[in-house]
Amino acid sequence: MRNGPHGTGGLPPAFLAPETSSFVDFLAAHAPDLLPAHRTPPAPHDGFDAPHGTTIVAARYADGVLVAGDRRLTMGNVIAHREYDKVFPADEHSAIAIAGTAGLAVELVKLFQLELRHHEKIEGTALSLVGKANRLTTLVRGNLAMAMRGLAVVPLFAGYDLDRGVGRVFTYDVTGGRSEERTIAATGSGSVYARGSLKKLYREDMPERDIVLAAVQALYDAADDDTATGGPDVTRRLYPLVALVTEDGYRQLPQEEVAEVARSVVDRRRAAPDGPRAPVL
Repeated sequence: MRNGPHGTGGLPPAFLAPETSSFVDFLAAHAPDLLPAHRTPPAPHDGFDAPHGTTIVAARYADGVLVAGDRRLTMGNVIAHREYDKVFPADEHSAIAIAGTAGLAVELVKLFQLELRHHEKIEGTALSLVGKANRLTTLVRGNLAMAMRGLAVVPLFAGYDLDRGVGRVFTYDVTGGRSEERTIAATGSGSVYARGSLKKLYREDMPERDIVLAAVQALYDAADDDTATGGPDVTRRLYPLVALVTEDGYRQLPQEEVAEVARSVVDRRRAAPDGPRAPVL
């Protein structure tokens, strides 16, 4: 590589100036057209419908947090994709799951992942979990113009707080408003059903096996009442994505392990189609 006029190896000086640890702020200063917030939203027209992701859930448990999602994308009443990934690692100790306009949501995830890596490289240390949640707030708010055109992105963010030694869950609205949930959370078209199901099955300090089973039950109930949510598909061997974040870091459960849980849920539903009953008291 040839050296530039300032000995930067051909890179503009801005790329080597220690101005900010935020990659988003760097882009805003030097290439604002690359950020979603600076794009001109297209004019809406009748008949346009982008693929949308649906139901995602998160919950605290004994060792940290669980994040899970179904696999279905829809365009109106059409299934656009049956095995879409909606759960991603944000960094080593956090996870992000997406609902809403699929293409914009995945772009937001990639930008968020890059934002966290950039900060760690510049500062030499990772952001706190709340700091990561705040950075995601900025990205969600940056998509507000698109959301007003019907192209909303609503993520769930969860991670293991190394300072407190506990898992924490954060939810967002389309304006970037952030709330911390004490126990469980759900977002997407089937979230009402998933949250209701998980709420009745959930108890604090559940072990890993139980929280995974409860999450799969909740996604099954969401699929049972919401056509946009995909349930376990035993024929195609398609099952929810489930990730766990603990003190040891982010871990996505192998599909074989999730499949075993999902098949047990399906088998039990043959005898009890509405699922397990919570005690009255």
